Formats: sequence, structure tokens, C-alpha cells
Amino acid sequence: MTRAFNFSAGPAALPAEVLARAAEEMLDWHGAGMSVMEMSHRGKEFMSILAQAQADLRELLAVPENYRILFMQGGALAENALIPMNLLGARADGQRTADYVVTGSWSVKSQKEARKYCEVNIAASTEDEKFTRLPSMAEWKLSKDPAYVHICTNETIHGVEYFWTPDLAAAGLPDTPLVADVSSHILSRPMDVSKFGVMYGGAQKNIGPSGLTVVIVRDDLLGRALPITPSAFDWKIVAENDSMYNTPPTYAIYIAGLVFQWIKRQGGLAAMEAQNKAKAELLYGYLDGSDFYRTSVAADCRSRMNVPFFLHDDALNETFLAGARERGLLQLKGHKSVGGMRASIYNAMPLAGVQALVDYLREFERSHG
Repeated sequence: MTRAFNFSAGPAALPAEVLARAAEEMLDWHGAGMSVMEMSHRGKEFMSILAQAQADLRELLAVPENYRILFMQGGALAENALIPMNLLGARADGQRTADYVVTGSWSVKSQKEARKYCEVNIAASTEDEKFTRLPSMAEWKLSKDPAYVHICTNETIHGVEYFWTPDLAAAGLPDTPLVADVSSHILSRPMDVSKFGVMYGGAQKNIGPSGLTVVIVRDDLLGRALPITPSAFDWKIVAENDSMYNTPPTYAIYIAGLVFQWIKRQGGLAAMEAQNKAKAELLYGYLDGSDFYRTSVAADCRSRMNVPFFLHDDALNETFLAGARERGLLQLKGHKSVGGMRASIYNAMPLAGVQALVDYLREFERSHG
């Protein structure tokens, strides 16, 4: 069987090696006589899977001991509500203001959801520039004492990525937690977890199948939930129960664990970053050298994971996509809010897939340019 190159933004491609391993273990996991999907989440078999996945993720990201790793449900979109729910309840001064930096569609969604539970101050936004760059901290207008500051470190739709971490202490807010939606580039490169109070992300980009949400939260931020927070979504309760307060997404955790082991075999996050740099440079290099295609994101914040681009004539879009499908290059259509094309080149996308896309870009330009 020939597998296509899947450029979907999510749910995204998984490593073929991981899928093959899961297939081998589908009916009988390690002699247990049952599939992981059939296991009791409190049985010794699944408990070992959970413990290994947590340990491997902690190792990969060098998560400090004073942080908890939570495996939750609901996706990053649900976590947009759970952020204020979990961080606003312990303010003695009753502070209900949170600051949001808006750099694309996902941070727009984040701040809209937060408004249901707190006052939101838009510290900075590049919406009037169609989210084609990141605002420097000098442009941020932070509140005097916000409960937290939220950013999206990689915007899946607009293709904007932070390659720096905001320093809230330098901005006069040393005790304010920095919260980051890292859904679409977590595990693509090393990140200093200690610079964040909370990192969270849906699994369906670089971790595994949809249905699993990873939350990495500093210990001192637990126990701050609003009274309205459902017990199953209270980080303190989830942490105290080792992500087992309710039935977790067991099969998604199992696949995530296989992905973590696969990344370790590749050489860890430093090796993944080198591979991702090479893929991004290959694709952007061709696009930059062509008058037939164009990109709009500022060069210093172009995402290595999500590459939006446009043909010089939108009338050719469907022809381009049809030709791509014929060549096994799938899911290249851009998001409806942006248009054009988008190539998502997460960890599981091999360099050969990006080379095949570049070869097609060149061929299509020759025949339609």
C-alpha cells in the first residue's frame, strides 16, 4: 500500500511506524488478550501505559518537577474556558481581568471564550494587519495586575509562530503567569517550560489523535478554580487523581505514548527541530524564489509547522488541488477564513513529502505560469 503525503492541519498525519505498531497491538496488547481500547483505565495494563507516557513527555520537554502533566479531554477550545475557570478563583482582591495577545484565529477564539468568565484586556493585536506578524513586547499594553497573560505560540491558520518567549518580569509583572496555547507546535522543538505558568494543547497535531488535551501547569497555580468549575475540569482535582478522576481518553493516551517513544528514537526534540527547520527552509525557499506563489507572513515569525501560501491567480486553485490529489499530496486547501493553500508539515511529515510538494509546485508553475 502506498501512503499519501497528508498535509492536514489536524487531525494530522501520524508517523507510519506508530500506526504500524498500533495495528500490531490492536487485538492483543503485550499478551494481555485485549486491545487497549478494551482495558479498564484503572487496570495495571493501562496504568503502565499512562505512567510511561507521562514520564516520556516529561523527559522530552524537560518538564520541571514543580509542574504537573495532565491528560484531559475537550481539546484546546474547551481549555480556553478552563484557563480562566482555573486561574481566577483564588485572587483575594477579586481580580477578574486577564490579558490576551491576539495574533490569529485561535487567539481570537481564546479571548472570546474567556470573556464569558472574566474581563479581557487585549494587550496587543495584529488583526488590522491580517495577522501577518507578531507584535513586539514594546507594543503590548498590559493591565496593571492581570490574573494571567495568554498567548498562542503558533497560529495554525495564519502561520505565525513565536520563536521567543515573552518576559513578563521585565514588563513589571514577575508574579503573573504566562499561559500559552502550544497546540500546533508542541514537541516540534525544545521549549523552556519554566518560563510558562501553563502550557496546553490539543493532541491532534504533533502528539496523537484528537480527543486528548495536554495541560502542563505549575504546582502553585493549582487550587485557584472558580466555584463554577466542573470537578472533572478542575486542574487540582485532576492532578490529585493523576488524570484519572474520570475515565481518560485511554486509546489517545496510548497512541500519544507511542509517538513520544518515536520522537525519542529520532533523537529527541533537538533532532526534531533540525528536521523541521530543513523542511521549512526547503518549502519557504522555493516559495520565496517564485513570482507565481506568494506568502504574507513576516519572515521572522513564519511558522515551521503551518505554511499558508497563495497562487498568483485564485482561479487556478481548484486545478492546483486536483493535481495535488492525483500525486498523493492531500489536504492542501487553505482555511476558509484565509483562502489559498496551507501545507502543515508537522513532525510526522518526512522531508521527502515536502520535496514532493516542492516538485509539484515547480511543475504546476511551469505549466500554468
